[in-house]
Amino acid sequence: MDYFNYKNGKLFAENVSVEKIADEVGTPVYIYSKATFKEHLQKIRQAYSRLDTTICYSVKACGNINILKFMAEAGSGFDIVSGGELYRVLLAGGKPSKIVYAGIGKTDTEIIEALDAGICYFNIESEAELENLIRLAKQQGKQSKAALRVNPDVMYKTHAFLTTGRKETKFGVDIERALKVFADYGDNAAVSLCVIHVHLGTGGKKIDPYVEAVEKILPLIDQLRSKGHTIEALDLGGGYGADYESGTVPSAAEYAAGIVPLLKDKNLKLILEPGKSICANAGIMLTRVLYIKQGGRKKFVIVDAGMNDLIRPSLYDAFHFIWPAKVDDKFVPPQREENLRLDGTEVVDVVGPICESADFFAKDRGLPPVKRGDLLSVFTAGAYGFSMSSNYNARCRVAEVLVDGEKFSVIRKRETYEDLTALEK
Repeated sequence: MDYFNYKNGKLFAENVSVEKIADEVGTPVYIYSKATFKEHLQKIRQAYSRLDTTICYSVKACGNINILKFMAEAGSGFDIVSGGELYRVLLAGGKPSKIVYAGIGKTDTEIIEALDAGICYFNIESEAELENLIRLAKQQGKQSKAALRVNPDVMYKTHAFLTTGRKETKFGVDIERALKVFADYGDNAAVSLCVIHVHLGTGGKKIDPYVEAVEKILPLIDQLRSKGHTIEALDLGGGYGADYESGTVPSAAEYAAGIVPLLKDKNLKLILEPGKSICANAGIMLTRVLYIKQGGRKKFVIVDAGMNDLIRPSLYDAFHFIWPAKVDDKFVPPQREENLRLDGTEVVDVVGPICESADFFAKDRGLPPVKRGDLLSVFTAGAYGFSMSSNYNARCRVAEVLVDGEKFSVIRKRETYEDLTALEK
């Protein structure tokens, strides 16, 4: 699953003690495992090797340029959603020919930047967006390719904020409207509409919705081809689950076992846009205990990280396994699960210092006894952890550290108070 393991009661990232990182870099801190990133990428590549597959890592999940650089070197393409992400990918050495650009509100400036860069194709979310892309491509004297995002109206069981494949969503067009979009815009000279894009959401734990989506989309592709439209690829987006709890989501091979047989011999390239399935378990957030507080019947563990550093529990009611970075042998966790109760653990809330009741990481969670100064590891924090962090309460964003075997390096320095005000002077 990842390269974060306990050795003699101490948590290691690959071959580096996280306690050593905290001592040198401070807390809170995000710690990433390079080996985990690369292994998850390779597992997806191997799972879909029977098809002509391009893997485009989703930059929004975890977009540090040092991570994007080694992902590009490992052969990954990239899924971007903004001009800033395009800039990051190009700075990291990503190939424009392996960049796909999603998002419902691309500005004219962002579209022109992507046209100039020569990206692979744009994911189109509406007729109005396609009209604008065609206009700008003609204006700039460029030719481009586009994928129409189609909503197959598949139920994808996840948080309401994370589902995107139903009819009632701001993303994409209904499957019934797709034929008309191709009829109206499929023959223009500036933008080749030649790919169907599907994205169900993120955080699901079942293969069935993807299988159902492909089964709904293939007849549409057959219809489009019968009308003379060239459909060269199917983009199945991202959203593939990550093991926030041990063994709770399908593996890349299990997803592929359901999808690949449906696409074999369909003369379609396959594009995948994995994010959290690659990076979630490749990162932890390490935080230090500040205080222990008793409030009525509640016991609170107050740490130095806040919801500005990791907002997923507050925003999505998301689960992250939390455990001390140093424990007695009897407390080494056998697996990561929400209701893990080992003899001697106590039920606590793990909360941060932000002036909001929503500033928490866990409620009514079983933990070994901890005290001021102890380190807690928030696991599976690589996806949408640092990338969604902010400076709320005028807090400095934390450092990011990359571990590679027995070495580690700071890949983003901890912000200073001067950094907070630099653009206001």
